[in-house]
Amino acid sequence: MTETRAPQTTAAPVFHAGFCAEHSRPYLLVAAVLASALGIIDSTVVAIALPAMRDSLGAGLVQAQWIHNAYMLTLSALILLGGAMGDRFGLGRIFGAGIALFVTASMFCALAPTPLFMITARAVQGVGAAIMVPGSLALIARAYPRESRGRAIGIWASATAVTTAAGPIIGGLTLTIGGPEMWRWIFAINLPLGCVALYLLVRHLGDDPVKKDARVDVPGAVTATLALLAIAWGLTSLDHDGQATLWLVGGGALLLVFFWTQTRSDHPMMPLSLFSSRPFSAANALTFTLYSGLSMMFFFMPMTFIAGWGLSEIAASAAFAPMSVFISLLSGRAGALADRIGPAPLLTVGSLIVASGYAAMALLAPYQDFWRHILPAMCLVGLGMSAVVAPLSTAVMGAVDEAQSGIASGINNAVTRMASLISVAAVGGVVGALYVGAGGSASFGIESDTEGHAAAMTTAFVGLAWIATMLSLISAGLGWLTRSVTEN
Repeated sequence: MTETRAPQTTAAPVFHAGFCAEHSRPYLLVAAVLASALGIIDSTVVAIALPAMRDSLGAGLVQAQWIHNAYMLTLSALILLGGAMGDRFGLGRIFGAGIALFVTASMFCALAPTPLFMITARAVQGVGAAIMVPGSLALIARAYPRESRGRAIGIWASATAVTTAAGPIIGGLTLTIGGPEMWRWIFAINLPLGCVALYLLVRHLGDDPVKKDARVDVPGAVTATLALLAIAWGLTSLDHDGQATLWLVGGGALLLVFFWTQTRSDHPMMPLSLFSSRPFSAANALTFTLYSGLSMMFFFMPMTFIAGWGLSEIAASAAFAPMSVFISLLSGRAGALADRIGPAPLLTVGSLIVASGYAAMALLAPYQDFWRHILPAMCLVGLGMSAVVAPLSTAVMGAVDEAQSGIASGINNAVTRMASLISVAAVGGVVGALYVGAGGSASFGIESDTEGHAAAMTTAFVGLAWIATMLSLISAGLGWLTRSVTEN
């Protein structure tokens, strides 16, 4: 790399003895776990609840996309600022502010009377998550000394895995037993969880140091948010708005402005010099393509199964289970294997297995047999992702200098969120067109007894599965490019 300069948040926060008393560390760990749970539950359960939310709010498909996209827009654009804000204003203070904002926005989501109200509340919720999510792990690093930090992070990671697995199941069970309007409680549950996290933080936080010379990349944050907003809006408008091209061109121009701000800033939120490393660029390109396929499938699958095939919410939530189970059981072993043979083989093979799972869904979906066809195919996807998750982190961290590992990980985290935003925005028009082309006369993703509705939704889902298959095959090729120069 030609330049090693990075923002002040490149490294993880170091242990600070006065941050909390030794007996208070477990309480801050619980606060970090609860904060992670808040973000995970909302990101996984909303997909299960979308059919009920659309019916309750009278939302169309594009509005349903923006219930997802508004959250991902602010989260992906602002997540890199979380660490810098923690340095500048105090990690504990900023973490607490993120929880408070997230919980407040969640209550507005629970009370939303219209789609526009919900979309606005979700955007604010994403701002809170952008501050809260990176702060949860940083809180542990600041509170625990190196000799006991590994165990604390292990507890945090295990709790995160359990939450990821349990979230969709709890949400599906709630909706199945309580009825469609119970989707509001999915957001309302954030209030007691957030209040407990805030109480533990305030009660046990000690000295919260600040770096008065630390700076926040405000121009980068503003231009990144506006660029992603314009691009996502243009993509969702392609099939019904004559100004979609104008939005896309404007978004592209703003993206160039963002890149320009990063080259001119002495504290960039995304140091472009990191991308001079081929393995780093390839790993992030793989992240974008692989998680694009995963995000679009996870967004449209529950609508297909619930509104198209007539499954209950609890049954549809089972589609999420293989991912959590396989990643929890196998990702550690995959990470250890990547340390021995390098991440590239695992990234390639894992992506190919994911592609085979999507292809199986595309071929078998016309039979509309969730338990015998779709769930086994999702097991393939989960198996493939378990081979990718840890090696992908290894590839990202190993492609840059150790001093820049923190910002490298943050960039990869942001790319994951951007993939979710862009992919869901991009394929909505494709799904709608496939649905209409197959004879659908209602709207994709709503319950309807019109003739041909279920078959048209299935046809659209098949097309989506083939798109995800192609993205995963591209990911396999990119996986091989993550090899370092010494491996070539």
